[in-house]
Amino acid sequence: MKNITDSFLSLGYWSSAGSFGFNTDILATNPINLSVVLGVLIFFGKGVLSDLLDNRKERILKTIRNSEELREGAIEQLEKARVRLRKVEMEADRFRVNGYSEIEREKFNLINSIYTTLEQLENYKNETIRFEQQRAINEVRQRVFQQALQGALGTLNSCLNNELHLRTISANIGLFGTMKEIK
Repeated sequence: MKNITDSFLSLGYWSSAGSFGFNTDILATNPINLSVVLGVLIFFGKGVLSDLLDNRKERILKTIRNSEELREGAIEQLEKARVRLRKVEMEADRFRVNGYSEIEREKFNLINSIYTTLEQLENYKNETIRFEQQRAINEVRQRVFQQALQGALGTLNSCLNNELHLRTISANIGLFGTMKEIK
């Protein structure tokens, strides 16, 4: 490492008349040499730097265009979503109104159905009452008839004696006999 630094230091001691070397003294450096070096750097570096800046500018512009397109797409989707939301809200309102009217219609139908069922039950009740009344009347008639028949039989049995009983039987037998002869 010492050899390398010594060789750079020895370059500074060479004479400037016949050789080429590095002048490490900044104040003694020739302004013309600096302007040549800067000119060469600017001439060759200008294209590279302008290409880099142009590429950077194109990427920035492309990013901005993409962002604008994305923003426009997002705005378009937002508008579509708003339109769909309005449609859905109108549909929901329509369903709500139809639902309420459907509920009212079902309520009215249910009330009418219940009223009809109550009328039918009332009719069945009245028919059942009439049937039970007729049955009770028939039962009472049958009992009255049985009591009247028993009363009549009791009266006949108490009024009839054996001789009257035998004469009635004989008369009935005679009556049957004559009927038989007629046939």
